[in-house]
Amino acid sequence: MPSPSDQQVLTALSTIVDPDLGRDVVSLGMIKDLRIDGAGEVAFTFELTTPACPVRDRFKTQAEEAVGALPGVTRVDVKMTANVRPGFMRQASEMLPGVKQTIAVASGKGGVGKSTVAVNLAAALRQSGARVGLLDADIYGPSVPGLTGVHEQPKVVEQKLVPLQAYGLSLMSMGFLGGADKAMIWRGPMVSRAIQQMMSDVTWGELDYLVIDLPPGTGDASLTIAQSVPLSGVVIVATPQDLALDIAVKALQMFRSLNVVPLGLVENMSWYVCSECGHEHHVFGHGGAERAAQRLGVPFLGGIPLHEDIRVEADGGAPIVVSRPDSPAAKAFRDVAQQVAARTSIQSFRQLPVINVR
Repeated sequence: MPSPSDQQVLTALSTIVDPDLGRDVVSLGMIKDLRIDGAGEVAFTFELTTPACPVRDRFKTQAEEAVGALPGVTRVDVKMTANVRPGFMRQASEMLPGVKQTIAVASGKGGVGKSTVAVNLAAALRQSGARVGLLDADIYGPSVPGLTGVHEQPKVVEQKLVPLQAYGLSLMSMGFLGGADKAMIWRGPMVSRAIQQMMSDVTWGELDYLVIDLPPGTGDASLTIAQSVPLSGVVIVATPQDLALDIAVKALQMFRSLNVVPLGLVENMSWYVCSECGHEHHVFGHGGAERAAQRLGVPFLGGIPLHEDIRVEADGGAPIVVSRPDSPAAKAFRDVAQQVAARTSIQSFRQLPVINVR
């Protein structure tokens, strides 16, 4: 029996639809380097939109089954890779020329664990195989040095700061420059200038994602970044109680007014599992962020448990996704990271032209 043609293989693969983008993987340009030999062996590369794709394994299985069912196919070899696409307006950005996606992590108020979420989000994206940077934009209360266990001063090469490294992440924070224990008594314009310098005067290199940990609230730092950097989107962190959610909603609406896409809401301290009885408790309420997300028409990205291990590892300078990768908390952070990566992919592909293979 003769081997199938390229067209037959692509037609079979076009039955696979990306659940987030709502289009088939062939028209999205995800199928690369298709090769068919005379013995019926079919090989191709399946290029995902992000290494953190939540349906990676499902795509691989569907591709093998769709092509394997064609007459004349004796073997299917699928190579899974990923290529993060640049976000909107990235070509117009001179501040971060090598960065493809910029993800801000914000909160309406302090004390909701925003920085811990940002660090673990960045580390989870790095674990997936992406190139990731983490910018601590909280000038007054930098947390990244303590959360990553890094306290050196960055070097200056050719008049640019070289990011410090930890857990495969490129890091920059005012805590590295001024000292984590030193109080920054600065007015708004100084804060804005410092943040711009930590972006433009740093050798970030080639990154798939730059996660930006914003200070809480809707002050100068958030405004500076939203107005000077073409953000791929913003993740809002809140806790379940009504007061925290009301303030988080105000932060989300501020970013919307600045034309920054809300990638969704994360509910931190969502539940607590008693170590004695194993019962799940909802100390601060439950489901508030998910209901708020539905009301606002934005995705709910997931919940993070209230667990002592997260605090212990953070105090020790390690993201729990790295130090305790098999823990329920680490899994929750990885699930959120996959959802964030999927949301940024949607923004990048929204205006992609359709490839017609029929």
